[in-house]
Amino acid sequence: MYTKAILRKPGRNYANGITTANIGKPDFEMALKQHEGYCNALVKCGLELTILDADLKYPDGCFVEDTAIVTKEVAIITRPGATSRLGEEVEISKVFSGMKKTVTIDHPGHVDGGDILRMEDHFFIGRSKRTNREGAAQLKSILSEYGYTSSEITVETVPHLKSGITYLGKGNFISIDEFSEKIGPHYTITIEANENYSSNCLAVNDYLLISKGFPRSRQKILDLGYNIIEVEMSEFRKMDGALTCLSLLI
Repeated sequence: MYTKAILRKPGRNYANGITTANIGKPDFEMALKQHEGYCNALVKCGLELTILDADLKYPDGCFVEDTAIVTKEVAIITRPGATSRLGEEVEISKVFSGMKKTVTIDHPGHVDGGDILRMEDHFFIGRSKRTNREGAAQLKSILSEYGYTSSEITVETVPHLKSGITYLGKGNFISIDEFSEKIGPHYTITIEANENYSSNCLAVNDYLLISKGFPRSRQKILDLGYNIIEVEMSEFRKMDGALTCLSLLI
């Protein structure tokens, strides 16, 4: 069970961040409103929130997931793969220093948290433009010290591994075509191409957060018996962001 979450508010220069979406410029006020809705959903899931102020040095800073991988034993502070994001992890490390043991991914390694998909005690590590061979090797070594297993998956068509697949809990995944057969013998909802964005969901305790506006994926998830909370994510989608990106769960 998760009890806490760390988040960061979007800054006024949020639209200056990295994106490949090509679906328009985000509306800042709407992004703030949607971020508040996301926070409210996490509170409904039973979490105590630590919400950091926006940092204008880092337009992508609200996507805190990329700065750490959190387990019961340790917070692994990453080294973001985009040059413009290097440094975001520094304050996150300070936040975690008062909570639990921390270790770091070091040069020449790069790891983005969005490339790390956890299923119980196994971690799938996406090898993408943001997570390199050296970073993946360091992460695998750290995880093994704490009894976790890991494997690598090549990421080709989306920015991060979790841009295209997430773990719903109860042994089930939701995925785009690229990853639907790469995670072994588990039940996977393979979604239609026009609803690819809905592949990013966030399991929090007794709930599953899903993005609003994807009726076919929603019905397939409901058919599996999940207790869902729909969250509007349109302004984060414009910046390649999604549900898992906006928080670090503890």
